[in-house]
Amino acid sequence: MSFNNLDQLYRQVIMDHYKNPRNRGELDQEDKLIVNMNNPTCGDRIQLQLQVEDEKITDAKFTGEGCSISMSSASMMTDAIKGLSVDEAVRMSHIFSEMMQGDDYDEDNLELGDIEALQGVSKFPARIKCATLAWKAMEKGLKEEDQTKH
Repeated sequence: MSFNNLDQLYRQVIMDHYKNPRNRGELDQEDKLIVNMNNPTCGDRIQLQLQVEDEKITDAKFTGEGCSISMSSASMMTDAIKGLSVDEAVRMSHIFSEMMQGDDYDEDNLELGDIEALQGVSKFPARIKCATLAWKAMEKGLKEEDQTKH
């Protein structure tokens, strides 16, 4: 597949997640983890809600507003981390961060699925914060959750 066709496919995936976000809304559970983050540079904001049981992410939802990159990334991330252990989710976040920096990442041990559509963002440094906002919220929430247990 040529680069232009691949680029077009990735744009379609991003726009699909933006126009039809997965996991948009709020969790019903009372013991959910809630993290609010924003990107003051461009105005993106997100509230991420996670349900963690026995070190496993059983559900994830988000609300917020922002550009297509930040909202698509939140949609993709919440889809990808459901069912993962906390450690697997953090590892995926680190791999995503490497991908955003344009670094080589270990894709063999972890299936990224739609998330790979965001790899082109690495060519636009100003947009990296947009793409990583939801991921940083997830890491922050899981870190705070871990600290309250110890």
